[in-house]
Amino acid sequence: MASFADKFRPHEDGSRLPSHHANCLGCGEDNPHGHRLEVRRAGDGVVAEHTFDLRHEGAPGIAHGGALATVIDDLYGFLQYLVGGPAVTRRLEIEYLRPVLLHTPYRLEAHLAGRTERRLEVEATITDTDERTVLTSTAVFVLVDVSHFAAAHPLTKENASTSAITEPAAETPVETGDPARVPRGPLP
Repeated sequence: MASFADKFRPHEDGSRLPSHHANCLGCGEDNPHGHRLEVRRAGDGVVAEHTFDLRHEGAPGIAHGGALATVIDDLYGFLQYLVGGPAVTRRLEIEYLRPVLLHTPYRLEAHLAGRTERRLEVEATITDTDERTVLTSTAVFVLVDVSHFAAAHPLTKENASTSAITEPAAETPVETGDPARVPRGPLP
């Protein structure tokens, strides 16, 4: 956790910002399912280039909305390096304006729109190579102490070192009933 706290030092404009941690789904270099975002400071905001691939596919040839939300949420996480402390997502809103195609580069940008004590209001966009906006987002993050993450860290290490992850625990059977007998009404 000490190395995580060290990341909240000033970063020069244009410099590549450090990943949150090696296994982060958005930016971690060791996560085989991750996006491996490489984010740079751009003035009072952050910027990244990203290409979605088959791991991120929703509809054929199009990035899944959840993959887009993951990348935007992680991009916002880099703003914490500019405000000097860790923050967590409180609310995330996304407006999908155009399909985001696989194997096509996109530009991601985020910046701080406002701050009131611990509350950070942030905004982001994704644009295509023709500079058309394909996604807009707003979010609220809350600044927290590094100890917020330290509390979960030992549990994560403990779980990773046990067989609970690789061997399913014996479960007590749960009576679910016959699915054919579940009442079905008209869709709203």
